[in-house]
Formats: sequence, C-alpha cells, structure tokens
Amino acid sequence: MTTQIEGTKREFIDLRIPMPWGFIVGRWYGNRNVRPILALHGWLDNMGTWNTLIPLLPEHLGILCIDLPGHGLSPKLPRGIVYHAVDYVCVILRIMDEYRWDKVSILAHSMSSMISFIFASLYSDRLDMLISIDIVRTRYRNPSTQISFIHNHIEKYLVEDDRLQLANQMEPPAYTREQLLQIMYEGTERSVSLENCHHILNRNITKSTKYPDKYYFSRDGRVKYYFEFTTSPPFAAELARKIRNVPYCVIKGSQSNFIDEQSDEVIEILKSNNPHFEFHEVEGTHHVHLNNPQEVAAILNPFIHKHRPPMAEDGVVGETMDQENAKARKRKSKL
Repeated sequence: MTTQIEGTKREFIDLRIPMPWGFIVGRWYGNRNVRPILALHGWLDNMGTWNTLIPLLPEHLGILCIDLPGHGLSPKLPRGIVYHAVDYVCVILRIMDEYRWDKVSILAHSMSSMISFIFASLYSDRLDMLISIDIVRTRYRNPSTQISFIHNHIEKYLVEDDRLQLANQMEPPAYTREQLLQIMYEGTERSVSLENCHHILNRNITKSTKYPDKYYFSRDGRVKYYFEFTTSPPFAAELARKIRNVPYCVIKGSQSNFIDEQSDEVIEILKSNNPHFEFHEVEGTHHVHLNNPQEVAAILNPFIHKHRPPMAEDGVVGETMDQENAKARKRKSKL
C-alpha cells in the first residue's frame, strides 16, 4: 500500500497494536527492518498531524504513527474510565513491549510533548532520541486553579460519559464537511491553517447514516476533559534534571506561546545537563510542523542523521529489529 502526501509517495502499512482494553491503530511508514521513530500527536488531534512532515524526513528510518486512545480511529476507552496522561505514558511502554524494543525514539507534538517529557525523566535509559514540537515541559497551575480544574473536569467528564451511552442509541449532530473544517479551524484558534485541517479532520469524523452529505465528530468527547500530569516549577525542574545524555530537540513555533518565559528554567537545565539538547524556533503557529514542514524538516533531518544515522556499509540503521528483540528478551529475563 502507498500513500500520496504533498506529491511524494511513501509506503505504509496500517495496523492494530494490542492493548489490555482492546487495541490502538497505527500506521507504519517506510523501513520495517529497523526500529522506527514513534510519532505521537497532540490533544484532540491524531496521526494526520504528521502527513505533511513525514515525506520530508529521512527515508532510512520508518515512522510509526499512532492514534492515541480516544483519538482518531483508535477505539474509545470503556465507559467509566477517565483519560489520564499517565495512561498515555503506559501506551508508549506497551508499544515497546509489543515490538520488543529495548529503546524508543519519539517524535511528539503538544500534549504528547508533555507526555514524552515525563517519559524521558522516568525512562531516560530507554529513550535514544526525543523530538518535541512546541512544548517542553508539563503545565503549571497554582493550587486554587488546580482544584477548580479538577472539579470542573470531573463534572464535565461525567456529562460526556453519559453522552457516550446516548451516542450508541442516537447519532450525534451532523454537519457538512465545509462546516466541520471551519469548526476545526476556529477550534484550534486558527493554529492549523484552513487548507491543512483536512489532515486531522479526516480521522476524527464519521459519515452520517441519516444525512448522506453530512458527518459527525466520532472521537471520544471525554478526551476534552483528560487529566494532565500537572506539576510545579520545582517539580518540573527536577524532572528535567533526570534527562541526561538523551538527544533532545525542541522546536518552537514563533507565533505560539506554549513555550514562554515559564519554560526558561527547564530549558536551561536541559542545556546545562544534556550535551545533546537543541532548541530551535521556526516561523509558525502551535502546529508549525503541519503548516511549515519544510523548515521543520530542515532542522530535524540533520538531528536524526546525527543521532540515528544509516550505516554506510549496508544502509541499515543501527541494530536490526532482530538484534533489538534479542536485547529486550535478555533484559526481561533478568527481571
């Protein structure tokens, strides 16, 4: 199977990755003989967020994109279960276990950049490359704001959980495709350009059975009220100190405020403790990788070639999947 993105063909295979509650869906682009880069999307988005960037990345490495639980075409979690950032950290570990990876390379955006920051601090020995788009730390809230946040999210989650039951009995409101594109454009505060909204929208909607020319949002509404891994500046600073000797590239969108002065301490710690840390700014919004993939790729390609280069003698990158699987089995036998 091949796909056509921005005029460039890149082979892929669609797959399901087993999880304790069922599965998540993935799409593996390119080389399947070596461990790929695991691509993780942002909040309320899906793997379509990488459509314009993937054709521009080095072809010696595959890219495994996933739809996180509740997003895109991945199934929803069972009713009564809340979405939490820690669960998404566990998804990374479960994918590694499924493919018997001893280490993982991650390409992340937004919410997943927060998740990957946590993962890097907890499992730096199992991470060999991290690329974060437009977020570099966990979110901070003062105690009173955090209490209000938790209360409101619980109440709204319960409403959405009840709606999930109703959705099995009646179809949600439907809209024309043009209306949905506009809704998404405004919903991202115009971070995703209107011409690029379809890349994400396509996996978030389902065709109406009542109205032949309309669609409805089919992602899990409960995801809107997922629980973040919220920290304080001292906590985030300590997390950053745990990340050493991990190739770590952060790209900020110039028009975005997701990386601001509150991120300075974490960035300085990463710079001082990690000789492989890079920070770059590229013209664009929070979805800079989707709207301006050429400039993002111009930074990422040298970084990827430096830290996961192709082997000159045979074109194979680092260890083959068989070699990595053998390492993983050996590590497990010691547990």
